[in-house]
Amino acid sequence: MSDDDTDLAIIKARKMKELREYMSLLEKEKLKRQEAESRSRRTDREVILDYLYDRGDEVLRLAESQFPIQTKAIVHRIVELIKFGELNQSISGGELLALFRSIGLSVRVNNNIKIEDHGKLISFSERLKQQDDDKTVR
Repeated sequence: MSDDDTDLAIIKARKMKELREYMSLLEKEKLKRQEAESRSRRTDREVILDYLYDRGDEVLRLAESQFPIQTKAIVHRIVELIKFGELNQSISGGELLALFRSIGLSVRVNNNIKIEDHGKLISFSERLKQQDDDKTVR
């Protein structure tokens, strides 16, 4: 084999290595684009759930069951604010409930008040019943 053949083989090997690296780079960029697209395809509900805390998911679920159309529109607007960077803090369940009520949607939330009675938790209504029973017995 002559020096020219050896030089050509080295040049071909170098070019093949560059092509493999270039193809690898293209593949990585393609994966990044697909990942970004899949993130952008998330539903509004999935996006807002990432920002809710302290029973926020429960308030959202109740609002969706009681006012589905209005809740969808409100969630869409909140997600727009998040995407445009105007809203960058988490939303508590109380804040979300206050928002719904401030625009006229009276979302009903089940509240249970529990009190301790002789070492065990009982509901407030049970405690009141016990007090009424005690009064009628006397």
